[in-house]
Amino acid sequence: MSRKRRNHSATFKAKVALDALKGDKTIAEIADKYDLHANQVQQWRRQLLDNATEIFGSNSKLKQNSEKDIHDLQAKVGQLTMERDFLAHVLDR
Repeated sequence: MSRKRRNHSATFKAKVALDALKGDKTIAEIADKYDLHANQVQQWRRQLLDNATEIFGSNSKLKQNSEKDIHDLQAKVGQLTMERDFLAHVLDR
């Protein structure tokens, strides 16, 4: 009997992977706890270990994305400020 395919959030995957890294329980116990297959727990654990250096690296994608987001937001704030000033000037007439 097959089960419907489930999509797990990144938060859930991180929680399971961190639980597996702790070493308190076996992979099988963690898989039973979260109702997953042991291979899935191993895969998420391996992904966490492989990508941990990217999180703490100086040229991480997170930093690059956040800098781009900040630039975009600052441009939007500037645009909205100009529009507000223009409309305030027009309404004063």
